Amino acid sequence: MKLHIDIETYSPVDIRKSGAYRYIESPDFEILMVAYAFDNGPIKIAEGVLPLEFTEALQDPKVEKHAHNANFERLAFKRVGLDVPISQWRCSMVKSAYCGLPLGLDALSEALNLGEKGKLKTGTALITYFCKPCKPTKTNGGRTRNLPEHNPAKWEEFKRYCINDVEAEREVDRILSPYELPTSVLLDYQLDQEINDRGIKIDINLAENAKNIDERRQAELTIEAKQLTGLDNPNSVAQLKDWLLIQTGEKIETLAEDNIQPLIDKFSGGVVQKVLELRRRMAKTSTAKYIAMLSCVCDDDRARGLFQFYGANRTGRWAGRLIQLQNLPKNHIPDLDVCRRIIAHGDYSIAKMMFYDIANTLSQLVRTAFVAKRHHTFAVADFSAIEARVLSWVAGEQWRIDVFSTHGKIYEASASAMFGAPLEEIGKDSTLRQKGKIAELALGYCGSIGALTQMGGEDMGLSSSDMNEIVSRWRAANPAIVRFWARVDKAAKRALKTKRPVHVENVTFLYDGTFLTIELPSGRKLYYYKPSFTVNRFGGESIKYRGMDQITKQWTWIETYGGKLTENIIQAISRDLLAYSMQELDAAGFNVVMHVHDEAAAEVLEYEADAKLKEMCDIMGSGPAWSEGLPLNADGYITNYYKKE
Repeated sequence: MKLHIDIETYSPVDIRKSGAYRYIESPDFEILMVAYAFDNGPIKIAEGVLPLEFTEALQDPKVEKHAHNANFERLAFKRVGLDVPISQWRCSMVKSAYCGLPLGLDALSEALNLGEKGKLKTGTALITYFCKPCKPTKTNGGRTRNLPEHNPAKWEEFKRYCINDVEAEREVDRILSPYELPTSVLLDYQLDQEINDRGIKIDINLAENAKNIDERRQAELTIEAKQLTGLDNPNSVAQLKDWLLIQTGEKIETLAEDNIQPLIDKFSGGVVQKVLELRRRMAKTSTAKYIAMLSCVCDDDRARGLFQFYGANRTGRWAGRLIQLQNLPKNHIPDLDVCRRIIAHGDYSIAKMMFYDIANTLSQLVRTAFVAKRHHTFAVADFSAIEARVLSWVAGEQWRIDVFSTHGKIYEASASAMFGAPLEEIGKDSTLRQKGKIAELALGYCGSIGALTQMGGEDMGLSSSDMNEIVSRWRAANPAIVRFWARVDKAAKRALKTKRPVHVENVTFLYDGTFLTIELPSGRKLYYYKPSFTVNRFGGESIKYRGMDQITKQWTWIETYGGKLTENIIQAISRDLLAYSMQELDAAGFNVVMHVHDEAAAEVLEYEADAKLKEMCDIMGSGPAWSEGLPLNADGYITNYYKKE
């Protein structure tokens, strides 16, 4: 039996900034109403005391609990004493993401053309009215919260909205019922929920002092800029452009970060240079991550809900939420311990004296605000060159597999294969190694000069002809990979035309009339919704499908080709390897608290940290049965606070 559920709640905490865990932890949190239905039965609404039939079903392990973003319902019911195990929940948001569809119920309703059964558009205003505190006014009698009796008509509309969400979730479940989640994905989701529940400890003192120091720095820089320019708001781009026009006689088109240094060089030696340097320093703020930490951290100093399962629904990778662990600044400061102590002490005068670029220092310390709990330390392990290894394995590029099975120096080996130089003569700082490195990072997915440029080719001093040569030499050295791009492209088109399975190495393409799927070695599938043919910019035939644009975040048509599909496949397999490793780590008793791309971190007892790190690396270096022949390797380090080694 299925129990479909949607709830509406109240809390004074801003869920967008603080997340569900902090929102639900509030002493004033309250479940306002519950809409529910058994299987295809009538949808009922409950206010106040929950009906016995609902609470009994909720606690019955034989009943599947279904909700969209089920994490929220699970945590809310747990907060009021109804603790339902994660294994009993099914999330239609996860199912939608698995099928390459939008995560949000409103966008999903539009993508699936649910019409009257889709999510209503009236919810935002109702949620603002009933689910959040209101501003006290003379008109509302000075109250800080709207209750049902304050607007009975709106309350009835709110109940209809809640009922409609159950209808929409149930319709999504019906439409997607032919596409079952593999058991492995369901287990990955359950482990994801456990990791989100576990959370990561935050060094509150460091985060607060970093925030305060940065705010004082900004205030001082602003005062200095005002004195130099006479402007009311030197942070205003428009005001600063007008001032620069008066000072230089030139109209400045942009004050974007990349344009500041050329302007400093052009107008060096005077007040304009000083103001532009101030502009650059003022534009660099490092408080956002610290503010996010302080906003979402719970009463026990642990931040929770930082990972969105299947957040990247093209590949199934996780996405970051709230603090955004997936894009933390890197740290290159040699004396991290010393810098941490200075900032944690909170003395602005000392920080100002020690660090000319305080913002840069604070940025590099963001990672270190994640700390292990008392008597524990972090064991951090990550895969070595995982995508390059998977690409070599899937495409059958044997010389690369041999490299990864032995010394693992792929940058040097690639340069040797490209330019014919002996491997032992290619040192770490050699020009050939740099060319091998940029080629490896940029060209694996059908990349060309544009990819090399984006990876910093011009900054390395490479000309267009240099980059052309690198592209040609890399492709000549990797014929199996180049053939794999073409075979993937051909297989996808053939599957779309014939509706029959097409195999390329150990992946399978199939089109069922709704989705083009790619079955991976793990058995998991990648989904492409409503694929069809289009003409690409070169006048050739290519495939397009409906998907979420990762840049604009709009549901739209997306064009794809062999290189891009190869990237999806390789990143998806890499994701499966990390997911498998985390399952194995969990089974071995490791408490994983975070994972980023190809890396996992667990809290381990200090006295057994070295042994645990070795065990962790051994587990991650031993792949699943389906990865036979793939040379995996994992390395790691021990640290009391998170960092990038």
